Amino acid sequence: MAQIEQSDKGKKKKGAQKKMAIHVDFTPMVDMNMLLITFFMLCTTMIKSQTLQITLPTNEKVEQEEMSQAKESEAITLIVDTKRNEKGDVKKDDEGKPMNIVYYYEGKPLVEKDEASGTVLSSNMKKETFLGNEGDVQRGIRKILHDRNKQVLAKIDDLKVKWRNKEFSSNKDKNDSIFQALAKEIRNDSTLTRPVVVIKATPEASWASLIGALDEMQINQISRYQIDNINHDDSLMIQAYNRTNP
Repeated sequence: MAQIEQSDKGKKKKGAQKKMAIHVDFTPMVDMNMLLITFFMLCTTMIKSQTLQITLPTNEKVEQEEMSQAKESEAITLIVDTKRNEKGDVKKDDEGKPMNIVYYYEGKPLVEKDEASGTVLSSNMKKETFLGNEGDVQRGIRKILHDRNKQVLAKIDDLKVKWRNKEFSSNKDKNDSIFQALAKEIRNDSTLTRPVVVIKATPEASWASLIGALDEMQINQISRYQIDNINHDDSLMIQAYNRTNP
């Protein structure tokens, strides 16, 4: 509580104004604040984010034996690269984004070589970049991967509609867990056409380009992929592509 005390210390001149000392006790206010904080903590319900949980990249590994047994129509190899200047720094485009490139080929590498020099003249190597969606339309390497895994994505899209409508359970946590379990079954369904992706990186590739490739696996719900080392034939195919497509 506040108290006003009159100070009469020392001799004062006649007619001098009396000084008042004001003392405010904040103890009750502190007690009230602590009670209010305790009340709100006990009565408040922590609201979880209502966004869709994104499944992290699966730990399902594709062994070399499985790769050799995979259908040629399912296999696709991505080789990420990054453009650099003479100093070795990463080049950036007009928007300030790193200039990352994705070389890719579907199925087995088809190479035409010069028998005398051993130089690769042509191959089935193609080139794309990392691009986001334009509305609902996929672009860049995302479109290539999306088209290769469209059966899985179509089923998961149908599953998302049921998840949003809480058809699995009215309880949010249970609804989410059921959705994640069913989505995993779809991603691993061997009866569906699913791609087998091998991700490689050139010596000039940045970490951002490799992470970008892993993000595309997640976005396109691809469960069968692995990271491998680039080999000599891959390098020759890239050189041949850049010679014929300057």
